[in-house]
Amino acid sequence: MNSVAQIPEWLTAAWSTPYLSFVLKTLAMREAIRDNARSMSRRQDSPPRRGLSRLVSFNRTVKPGLPAQYSVCVGCKPENVHYNRYYQLEPYDRTRVIVAEEQGSGGRYLNANWVLERSGHKWWIATQAPLPNTAHAFLSLILRASASPPPEMLENANSLPPRSRIRTVVQLTQNFEGGRRKAHAYFRSEVGKSLVITPEEGCTSAALKVTLLDIRRFDEANCVQSTVSVVPLKSPESSPSAHHRASSKEETNIDDEDYGEEISSKRVVFRHMLYTSWPDHGVPSEEDRASLVSFARLVDEVNRDTSIESQSDTTAVDPDPPIMVGCSAGIGRTGSFIAISSLLRFLGQLPPPAAPTPATVIPASPLDPLPDQLASDHVVQEVDFMREQRPGMVQRDEQVLFIYQTLAIALGAT
Repeated sequence: MNSVAQIPEWLTAAWSTPYLSFVLKTLAMREAIRDNARSMSRRQDSPPRRGLSRLVSFNRTVKPGLPAQYSVCVGCKPENVHYNRYYQLEPYDRTRVIVAEEQGSGGRYLNANWVLERSGHKWWIATQAPLPNTAHAFLSLILRASASPPPEMLENANSLPPRSRIRTVVQLTQNFEGGRRKAHAYFRSEVGKSLVITPEEGCTSAALKVTLLDIRRFDEANCVQSTVSVVPLKSPESSPSAHHRASSKEETNIDDEDYGEEISSKRVVFRHMLYTSWPDHGVPSEEDRASLVSFARLVDEVNRDTSIESQSDTTAVDPDPPIMVGCSAGIGRTGSFIAISSLLRFLGQLPPPAAPTPATVIPASPLDPLPDQLASDHVVQEVDFMREQRPGMVQRDEQVLFIYQTLAIALGAT
């Protein structure tokens, strides 16, 4: 653990109330501009429903080009709206994750964006928690060894990282919080038990058998780690209706012939990391903040563990693939965790990525530069950089402050 003397100046400045007020005001003003541009992009397709969004403001002037830069038109399409967990929380078009079809043509919609750390140089997929009708697409993204950011989101298409299989999924919300469903469970809670996840209506991909293989608890990181396998099932021609039964079916006898036999050559295993101490609409309590640092370190370590990779897989194994992370909406807790992980990497508290991607591959923001007073503040720069890649990242003021506080804890300042 580092000493207080090693705390960088931009972090110690955050203990000033006037400075923090300026930080929060600046970030809020910039996100309001993006938000208004998003609203304009929605109106180009269809007018938003009246009285339902507290995020929309139509009174601000939007500079030319911003609605295209911050367009969310794909997520607003009638065929995609019901795949969004929350109203008017859609992914940016230019950075959105596309779930490739088996045939390699087209792609399926998922409310998720590619996000690159500014300071730590690692790729993530930031996503909302699965819904019953998106669990299949979510798992299909893990099943395919083809995860890579879209070339159009980068300054130079030659900067594309290699295609990788997602090996680690981070969940920052409980499935139920405050009596409300926040995430759809796509695997069983008992070791050895399975679920069959069928695709959304209109999708002809195979149903997926999802089995919980193992559970471990890491008390110092407030983490429940689940090892999960996913395997496609060969649809029996004699039972075409079985394909479209339910989005998620529990099986006591998983060999039910209605769903077909396993395509074992396509079976993959991933690790699901649940952090249990981050409340919705808030931040971890003071006594839990050290555990979040431990959790970030554990996630990084687990993601570099290649032992769960199939030995028969001919695809080159990525020693440090992108990590998929989500909370309920996939913006507040999700953005905060990516920011903390990035800055822990920058401060030497996490190892660098196996193949770092410089932040310069992301095109510069069309907004005015950040004020000179914030030019050296890595928290501000990180949050603003992420908000260029997914709407509303680090959603609340207290989450911005929490990032400063967590970094101070990691460096031994408190």
